[in-house]
Amino acid sequence: MELLRLLLLAVLASEPAAAAGAETVGNSSEGLLEFSVGRFRYLELKKPSPEEAILRHISSNVTFLIFQIHSQYQNTTVSFSETLLPNASGTGTDKGLVFILRPEQSICTWHLETSDPEPVQNVAIPLSYSESDPIPGGCNLEFDLDIDSNIYLEYNFFETTIKFAPANLGHARGADAPPCDVKTGQDSRWRLQYDVYQYFLPENDLTEEALLRHLQRMAEVPQVQANALKVVTLTSDDKTSVSFSSLRGQGVIYNVIVRDPFLNTSAAYVPAHTYACSFEAGEDNCSSLGRVSTKVFFTLFALLGLFICFFGHRFWKTELFFIGFIVMGFFFYILITRLTPIKYDVRLVLTAVAGSVGGIFLVAAWWRFGILVLCMLCVGLVLGFLVSSVTFFTPLGNLKIFRDDSVFWVTFSCIAILIPVVFMGCLRILNILSCGFIGSYSVVLAVDSYLYTGLSYITLNVLKRVLHVDFRRAFINVPFQTNDFIILAVWGMLAVSGITLQIRRERGQPFFPPHPYKLWKRERERRVTNILDPSYHIPPLRERLYGRLAQIKELFQKEQPAGERTPLLL
Repeated sequence: MELLRLLLLAVLASEPAAAAGAETVGNSSEGLLEFSVGRFRYLELKKPSPEEAILRHISSNVTFLIFQIHSQYQNTTVSFSETLLPNASGTGTDKGLVFILRPEQSICTWHLETSDPEPVQNVAIPLSYSESDPIPGGCNLEFDLDIDSNIYLEYNFFETTIKFAPANLGHARGADAPPCDVKTGQDSRWRLQYDVYQYFLPENDLTEEALLRHLQRMAEVPQVQANALKVVTLTSDDKTSVSFSSLRGQGVIYNVIVRDPFLNTSAAYVPAHTYACSFEAGEDNCSSLGRVSTKVFFTLFALLGLFICFFGHRFWKTELFFIGFIVMGFFFYILITRLTPIKYDVRLVLTAVAGSVGGIFLVAAWWRFGILVLCMLCVGLVLGFLVSSVTFFTPLGNLKIFRDDSVFWVTFSCIAILIPVVFMGCLRILNILSCGFIGSYSVVLAVDSYLYTGLSYITLNVLKRVLHVDFRRAFINVPFQTNDFIILAVWGMLAVSGITLQIRRERGQPFFPPHPYKLWKRERERRVTNILDPSYHIPPLRERLYGRLAQIKELFQKEQPAGERTPLLL
């Protein structure tokens, strides 16, 4: 009876653990954190109290384990022993260790700790693999760990680069690992292939809960293949390094799956994540990416663009100022960014000044010379630039051929020039289309300064390529989620409304206004020759200015005595 009672208690105790799901598994006994294979567990680590994780009842057909632990931005250390050795421990936000099992081994332990003064929320999981599965990082020669399944991530404003160690073929327990670089045939690790995956977190969601929840979709091979976007497949001859466009404030998770096409097996590296910004920076951190100067600049730019979207063709000189501002501001920003180390806010102010000068210059050129074709060439090239940027924003921009700068810029320029050439016979339609699309896109840029949207990278990717030489090797994928669909709909609605309104309003009107300088000259000659015109009797401007200055001088002069002031005698 006593034995039956113990069995019944054991069954009842196992039911809650089985029903707890994949997120919280096992109970802590004797100060140990118990884990189960393939089950995630949330845990909190504190600085003075390290924890020990244990995995029991390991199956005999398992040859190696990968234990991985993740946090949002605070570092965590995972080690094989209490003594931290460079080749047996790892510290970071996404770290894992590969444990090669010995014959008959059924228990494995790891030590977890943090040096951060604040408590760190983590999620951890052990994953098991058999002898036919490739070993991620099994041929590591670059990093500290003997077998390193981690993905090392670096980022700057322009690009995010991931690096990982090459994998090796699997082997049975107790057997020696196959040599890494002795042979290069199909019976060696050179037959392995690497699939690089990218997964986007929800936009504008920087919470810890969201990250730890979505990381669970990027740990195991079937989940990665089902949820993430496969960006590229590398062979063993390729360099184990891939670059992506940095998306500041947007959470992205990367992982690599190594495949053995001969045995049809695979294994996943330890996923790594980034927001391309710092949570701990005092200025311009992840929570406050939008600078005040950026918001002011693009808000004013969007107000002018919105006016151009609906009234640009009617107010021709205002549109020319807008186009000249864009052209001069764009090239001036590139120039001062590449040649000077001045701060971003100063660059933005100088860009606004230079853009205003460019806009005034284009208006003045139209007023004096009245060359319509030249002005419309500037307008058409700006529209062509936007169309070309949209073209390379699509998956077409990730083609390997366009990593060559000469091919990219020649193709980009041809598309940009094609737009004004195609519409050269109908300049009014070209002008109205430019007003609608360019003016409405300025609203998208303004929205991005307050709320993240991937549509801003249509033009920002081109700017990055101009400013950063290595950006040509980066994949330019961006998330396209609910916010982007809404903003895309708003952009399209504004563009179509502005174009339709201007076409209907300009029906029956002259295509373009006449030459301003000729009108002014003709009006001046008419005033000189026509004495019946009231304006004929108005003095020239110079005489009017001199007269006004003389009146002002009289206000500051003392009144002179006028002689005898005694009253006359009758």
